Amino acid sequence: MQKHQLIIMRHAKSDWSEADKLDLDRPLTARGKKSAKLIGKWLKQKAYRIDRVICSPALRAKQTCQLVTKKLDTPQNNILWENGIYDASLDELISLINHHSEGIHTLLIIGHNPGLDQLLCYLSKDPPSVNSTGKLLTTAAVAVLDYGHDAITAKSHHAHLQYLIRPKEL
Repeated sequence: MQKHQLIIMRHAKSDWSEADKLDLDRPLTARGKKSAKLIGKWLKQKAYRIDRVICSPALRAKQTCQLVTKKLDTPQNNILWENGIYDASLDELISLINHHSEGIHTLLIIGHNPGLDQLLCYLSKDPPSVNSTGKLLTTAAVAVLDYGHDAITAKSHHAHLQYLIRPKEL
């Protein structure tokens, strides 16, 4: 039987140089692109096969998604651009996971903080330690939650945190 996993990823480093740009329209920096590719390569080395991706419509999240899924050879029709991820609360993220995880073995969600940090703490049986900046998911960081043979669910403290990888660690 195949294991069930939820992969939570924060978008990679974005460009703040153009103050007049809408938040949704900020692209990745060169460092952000490099980090997203590194995480994609790491996920490929670990042999993750993504069944479905739900991603924020923000440009920085879309670019992160495209770079990661390209490394994983994820079919484009497995990617859902979900408006509800942008600025989502914990309850909204829980609802999205419950809605999109049925029949899925590996689900990747790409979005933003603080919601993703809250989600990781809520779902994990063994929540991780924050880094020196007080964040769990720094830009382009990825957390892999393992549900074993149980279906992916957004129940509190139901999954084992298998990995928390930040690009600087690769």
